[in-house]
Amino acid sequence: MASLPVEVLYGLYLGVLTGLVPALIAWLLGFGFKYFTGITIPGLGVVGLGVAIAGLNGGLLALADPSLTGSTNQLRLTIALLVVLMGTLYAHAQGDKMGAALPKRLNLRELTKRTLSTDVVELVGGRGQVRISVVGDVGDVEGYPPLPEALHESIRAETWTFPADLPLVELESRVEAALRTEYHLVEVAVTLDERGRATVAAAPPTSGLSKHLDPGERAVSVDALIPTGAARGDEVTVLADGEQFDARLLGVVDGGTTPTPSGDTETDTTDEAATDGGDADLPPESPSLPRAVGGRVRVTLATDRQTATSLLGADDVRLAVRSRGSRREFELVGLLRRTGKRFRRVTVSDRSELADTTLGEASVRDTYGVAVLAVRHGGSWAIAPRGTRSITAGDDLVVVGSTSELDRFAEVAS
Repeated sequence: MASLPVEVLYGLYLGVLTGLVPALIAWLLGFGFKYFTGITIPGLGVVGLGVAIAGLNGGLLALADPSLTGSTNQLRLTIALLVVLMGTLYAHAQGDKMGAALPKRLNLRELTKRTLSTDVVELVGGRGQVRISVVGDVGDVEGYPPLPEALHESIRAETWTFPADLPLVELESRVEAALRTEYHLVEVAVTLDERGRATVAAAPPTSGLSKHLDPGERAVSVDALIPTGAARGDEVTVLADGEQFDARLLGVVDGGTTPTPSGDTETDTTDEAATDGGDADLPPESPSLPRAVGGRVRVTLATDRQTATSLLGADDVRLAVRSRGSRREFELVGLLRRTGKRFRRVTVSDRSELADTTLGEASVRDTYGVAVLAVRHGGSWAIAPRGTRSITAGDDLVVVGSTSELDRFAEVAS
């Protein structure tokens, strides 16, 4: 019989030799179950499986060398068994810990994202912000008409402020969405460097007034007598040479606008020809729309084809603005405010647990006590989204709730 130190060394050797495979299997089981299901396998079950696999390995070794399992080698076998048990338990614990710590949403953008230089970060209210401006000339997009010079200058003068913790890829997407929304560009490409300087290439809008017309409608410009305060988007009744038609007001020429509160005349940026059939990009609800001072001015109306033909031949045209009814949305806002609810727009960051989920999976109402009224993705809004609506990094959410609930939700989203 060998001496005690030799038996101990033999036992450690056999334990390591037969315990490698059980330890690897224990790690895989612990990691896999924790990562994919969030469940921790009981250690007793893993130990039992490890001992069974180690016993199989020991049996194969005994076939090669029968002296390993002799009655005189009980000490080395006991030590080997203890090594297998400890190795299996340790491997299982490490696999379980790694499965809990490894992010479940890992993509190529996360691995290759670029970040801003710390030199351009400004601290505002304890949070880092970065100011992005356009450098160089605004390029044209191949295959599209060139940008007008006025649009060139407007884009070059733009600046944006975003949270500094966003990667450059996300900041580029936000600047592109802002340009599409502001200037109705057909195509836009933005590249940012580490100092927040944007290189922009864009294509101008391919349509003006036509995109505000419903199928079957025509736009026609006539001289008409209109009431004071009429503005683009109003539903009007047209009285033309004794006949009556329904139409929608699309534009008013410069001479029919009211003065702004500062005393300067608020004018449309387009000339008379453009008002007759040009750009009408502002939505009807914009507070900066020109409003008529009343009297006989030139207006652009949207109506059906037959009515448009009749209006062009009429000598006396008058407009009467129709009521649009009660604005229930304003009543709802007032009701929510009286009950202590407030509105806030939050942006989902790429580090938020809300990213790459749906509203139903996140259980926003039950978990955070707020309701999501709208979601903006890629520059387009979805009002009253359903639970199947997906949320991705960079989406803007309009939520309503109490001040404390909104603060808590904003922390989770950022």
